[in-house]
Parts: sequence; C-alpha cells; structure tokens
Amino acid sequence: MSQTTVASQTEYNYKVVRQFAIMTVIWGIVGMGAGVFIAAQLVWPALNFDIPWLTYSRLRPLHTNAVIFAFGTSALFATSYYVVQRTCQTRLFSDKLASFTFWGWQLIILLAAITLPLGFTSGKEYAELEWPIDILITVVWVAYAVVFFGTLIKRKVSHIYVANWFYGGFIITVAVLHIVNSMAIPVSLTKSYSIYAGAVDAMVQWWYGHNAVGFLLTAGFLGMMYYFVPKQAGRPVYSYRLSVVHFWALVSLYIWAGPHHLHYTALPDWTQSLGMVMSVILFVPSWGGMINGIMTLSGAWHKLRHDPILRFLVVSLSFYGMSTFEGPMMAIKSVNALSHYTDWTVGHVHSGALGWVAMVSIGAVYHLIPNLFGQARMYSTKLINTHFWLHTVGVVLYIVAMWISGVMQGLMWRAVNSDGTLMYSFVQSLEASCVFIVVGMFIMLYNVVKTVAAEKGALQAEAQPA
Repeated sequence: MSQTTVASQTEYNYKVVRQFAIMTVIWGIVGMGAGVFIAAQLVWPALNFDIPWLTYSRLRPLHTNAVIFAFGTSALFATSYYVVQRTCQTRLFSDKLASFTFWGWQLIILLAAITLPLGFTSGKEYAELEWPIDILITVVWVAYAVVFFGTLIKRKVSHIYVANWFYGGFIITVAVLHIVNSMAIPVSLTKSYSIYAGAVDAMVQWWYGHNAVGFLLTAGFLGMMYYFVPKQAGRPVYSYRLSVVHFWALVSLYIWAGPHHLHYTALPDWTQSLGMVMSVILFVPSWGGMINGIMTLSGAWHKLRHDPILRFLVVSLSFYGMSTFEGPMMAIKSVNALSHYTDWTVGHVHSGALGWVAMVSIGAVYHLIPNLFGQARMYSTKLINTHFWLHTVGVVLYIVAMWISGVMQGLMWRAVNSDGTLMYSFVQSLEASCVFIVVGMFIMLYNVVKTVAAEKGALQAEAQPA
C-alpha cells in the first residue's frame, strides 16, 4: 500500500462516522418498525395486550423520537462529520469529543426508549423527554457544536462549502430551540412543569416544534443534499449562488412559521396571520433549493437508469418539493380549517419524513458505507434498487391514503344535521401500512452488513453502460 493511500485513510476520523452510519440503519428499522406496530394498533387495538407500556399513547412519542432523533439525527451526525472533514481537508477538531457525542447520543436514545413507554413525559410534542435527559441532550449538543465549528476553524482551505453553512445553521438553531422550549421547573427526577403557561406555552412549543422540522429535518438534510447529490452525480452544484441565497432566505423565514400549527386557537390572531404569511413566502426559497438540487443532474440524467443511490437522492428532492408546496398551502387559514386534526396532516408529515428525510439519508448512507469500509461499491446494487422501489411505493401508498382519509375526515366533521349536531363521529379513520418501507430497511441492513464484512477492496466498481 502506498504512503499516499495510508495518509488519505489516516488523515480523517472515519471511526465516528462509521459508528453513526451503522446506527442510522439500525435506528431506522427500530423507529419505522415502531410506526408499523402502532399503525397496526389503530386497526387491531388488542395489540397492546392490555400492557400499559405498549399502548398507543406511550409508543407514539417513542416512534417519533426514534425516527427523528435516533434515525434522522444519527444520519446528520454521520454525514456532517464526514462532509466537514472532506470539505475542510482536515481531521475533526477533537476525536475524544466526537466519540463522546456518539456514546452520549446513544445513551439519550436508550433513556428515551426506557422512559417514554413508562409514561415519563413533559407532554410537549417532539420534546417529550424529561429534564435530566434534556440536560444530557444540551451537553452532547454543545460538544457536537464544538467539534463541528472547531473543525471549520482549523480548516486548510479558505472557502466554507455551502453544505457546512446548512449544517452549522441547523446545529446553532436546534441548540437555541431546545434550551428555550425545555426550560422547566422540576418537581421530581421524572416530572417537571414548563415555565411557560397557557397560550405562551403553546406558542413557544410550536416555535420549537415547527423549527425542529425547519432546521433539523430541513436545513440539516439540505446540507446532506448539497454534498451527496453533486458527489453521486459527478456534477457541480447547478448554481452555487442560488445555494447561498437559498440558505439565507431559509434561515431568515423559517423561524417565523410555527404559529400556523395553532390556527383557530387562543393564540392572538395577528400571530396566526404572521405564521400563515411567512409559511406561504417560505415556498419560494424551498423550491429554489429543490430546483437547484434536481438541476445539478444536468448532463447526468442518464445515470438515473443504472444508479439507484442517485435515484434515492433525486426522488427525495421531489418529495421535498411536494412537501414544501403542501405545507404553505395547509398553512392558509381557509385550507387549514379543512385539514387540521385530520389524517391529511399525518400524510404531509410523512411525505416529508419518509419521502424527503429518509430517502436523502438512505442515499447518503449508501454512498458513505463503501467509502468508509474500503470498498468501491455496496455489496449488491440490485438490493439497493429493490429497496428504492419498496420505499417509493410504500411512501406513495401511505401519503395518498392519508390525503384521501384526511379530506374525507375534514368534510365529514363539517357536515351537520338539521339540529346543528355533527353528522359523523370523530372516531372515523383510514389507516395505511408502511410495511413496505420497513422491509426495505431490512434489505438495506443486510446489504450494509455484507459490504462491511467483505474483505477490503473485494467489491470492485461495476461496469456501467455507455
């Protein structure tokens, strides 16, 4: 082995990237599997077996936390640590701190998996974990910020690539959101009460809740997109200037959109209207970023015929575009009057989570694994292709069923009898299964295991058609 090859392998800290990449796949199966199980409970309620820890109300926050913070955030840790090293051409700021973020984050996930089924919860959506775990999250996140920004400071190139802008914006904003929203008065080790009250508490919660979507599930994954789409396509970003405009427009506008979750509530009317207007304006930078990503394939569209990893990345952008059109539309008060509290909202969330977040993460991990483990490619391209179609069909079936169900629910809840009473009861729902998606994740796990287990360099690049 040449000295150049040895240097290229030892210059970067890939150990922590490998750890987070593998756990991304494992937590994806756990989180999505929990989603399938609680979806099945809506059809067969007896599946809780009369065990309190297995009831829908206990497992639903476990599902959301597992998918967002175990699967999604592990993917962000893995890719941000990889991208910041590669684009700054320097090793991570601190190997020990990076290792601490990995083990600390796994401990947080484990504590969530224990406390949520036991019913220890703050009651705040996407922020259910109680105060001792919140403190641990803060400590790990500060360490993450030190590692990431420390690496940027010691970079060996003058330019900061745009993907790092998105990762950096996500890290800083999520820290602020978490600390402000999680401020509480503890009354015991497992119980605390928010320092905010009433409508103020709701406003702070959805300032946090929607911006967790905006900065963790959007900005962070856009950082992923701006590195892995050009890399997999072998093309430069379509418009670098547009990517910078996209960043500043997104971080300026997204932070104001949260009140659209609280239309027709006790929140002041001006706040609701501000949230609606900002949500509608947000459509412009979102689609600018989506178009920028898709147009990066200019001159490389033919690669989609034989590269399922690139397909994952590009189709994720299509779902991003669809979700960022649907979201502003649903934020309009008159549309929200029909859609709110229905399965349409559930469908919208999952088109973003399973279509955009999961698919761009899966594509990035498929790109990463061979590079991290000394292979030219994944063990089986056919299995990646199978995974792609299972996932895509599963997401489309899910969200279409939710759209139909949601619109039906909204119309039925508007229907009244001549005496003004509701014509239909609240307990009317349509359930779509995401079994296809979980099966695809198991196929991914098998493919990853076979790739990791192969002798270094054994998996040679496949010959591509002209």
